Amino acid sequence: MRRCLAAWCMLLLVLSASGSRTAQPEVPKNGYVPDEATAIRIAEAVFIPIYGEKQVRSEGPFNARVEGDHWVVSGTLPRSSKPNVLILGGSMTAEINRMTGCIQAVYHMK
Repeated sequence: MRRCLAAWCMLLLVLSASGSRTAQPEVPKNGYVPDEATAIRIAEAVFIPIYGEKQVRSEGPFNARVEGDHWVVSGTLPRSSKPNVLILGGSMTAEINRMTGCIQAVYHMK
């Protein structure tokens, strides 16, 4: 009887110890992307392989705003050197989940 009880205790210890190794880490209070600077760095890291470093640099500086549970990071349209002249076009944009850091979408407006 003692051997059986000891075996069950050992089994419970092993199962409880193995369960703690598979536990997910706690998500930081403000998520993995807590601020604008972090969102911009993540977006730039995603933009460069897609659009190329030269194009990414040409659309900076980037700005980030929170929309619900996502950061929306967008480039800046170039300004004309002539007054009252609009430059048509769009900029690259990334949507990043604030809590997980997952990229939800990447696109370039035209």
